[in-house]
Amino acid sequence: MSEQMCAIDGCTHRGYAPAGTVQLCKEHFSEFVKWRRKKGGLAMIRNYTGMTMEERDTVFQQWEKTLKTAE
Repeated sequence: MSEQMCAIDGCTHRGYAPAGTVQLCKEHFSEFVKWRRKKGGLAMIRNYTGMTMEERDTVFQQWEKTLKTAE
């Protein structure tokens, strides 16, 4: 587990796993992975593993926008 805090505004949990160059808590990381599966299925998971951190940041930012619109 990381000493960094979750990158999502308002979340006070510790970082659990990376999403690009930021850390997400366990709950948000799980939601992020589910979103990636819905967005592109297995192909998205395979593509994500081959992406650079900057490319992963772009995917993370797309997901983060969906959180802000849900509020």
